[in-house]
Amino acid sequence: MNDKSKYRDMEMASEGSDWSYADAEEETLTRIAWYYYNDGMTQGEIGDKLGLSRIKVSRMLESGRRTGIIQVRINSRHQGCLEYEQRLQDVWGLREVRVVPNLENGDLNERLGQAASQFLMQRLGSDDLLAVGWGSTVSHTIQRLGHMANERNVSLVSLTGGVATYVDGMRTANWGSSVHLLPAPLVVSDASVASALMGEPGISNVLEMAMNAAYQLVGIGELNSDSTVVRSGYVTPDEVEPLRRKGAVGDILCQFYDENGDVLDLSLHERVIGARLASLNKSKNVIAAAGGDAKVRAIRAALKGKYVDILITDEKTAEKLLEDV
Repeated sequence: MNDKSKYRDMEMASEGSDWSYADAEEETLTRIAWYYYNDGMTQGEIGDKLGLSRIKVSRMLESGRRTGIIQVRINSRHQGCLEYEQRLQDVWGLREVRVVPNLENGDLNERLGQAASQFLMQRLGSDDLLAVGWGSTVSHTIQRLGHMANERNVSLVSLTGGVATYVDGMRTANWGSSVHLLPAPLVVSDASVASALMGEPGISNVLEMAMNAAYQLVGIGELNSDSTVVRSGYVTPDEVEPLRRKGAVGDILCQFYDENGDVLDLSLHERVIGARLASLNKSKNVIAAAGGDAKVRAIRAALKGKYVDILITDEKTAEKLLEDV
């Protein structure tokens, strides 16, 4: 019996048994990954062998990489830009650094999210708790952790309000483990409302969990008209320049800081529902995944403020962070 017949028989045998469609898909993906990466077969050859189209094979490989079922390890002394990693650790007092190689064409946030997910897959153990902020890079990371989270029963807890941001990432990842979200918006209309909500046990207990998690994963935002806080509507385009004049260079968890990493005295901060940067400063396990020319000042200031213990960035950003230091 050839593999194509085995595959059809597997599907027929699964009917009426405990073998679910998801199990069958994962079993097929495992075969595809083995043939592709271990045996060096082309996607077309694999499709012929399993009775699948080449496009189906390609999509399953991509899905496996995205969800973390497939992990590719590169064994090379040059991989990860090791020299940059060590220098960033030494200069900025970071515990760990991961630097991904430059790629001219591609979504940098997506690549950094992939690097962050690989780092966490190597670190998170069974029944661990992962706290996450919000933003594009964090969302890309969450999307790739679903399989590992379900396998190791890793729970997720949010560092801020804004439920929709987290739900979108978890839906893509098929995250089935325990999830603890702050039941509130990221920014509310009035400081008194924020104060009342922050005092609610349902919110304060979640924040306490977040700060006691195995790791806290955050993004770092730049301050311009294309930044996440502006595109999400938390800061209007007209407010960008006034914030700059007050010294703002970037934000973490929708809290803005200056060139030295000092949090600014802004009324906006009194309306934010989430962990405060002073709490991150006290933690020892904060991972920041961020990169790109526009974010260099914001990342540098965050490092000065000691909000980051583990940095995941790209080669060009690493080079700029080491200039004039």
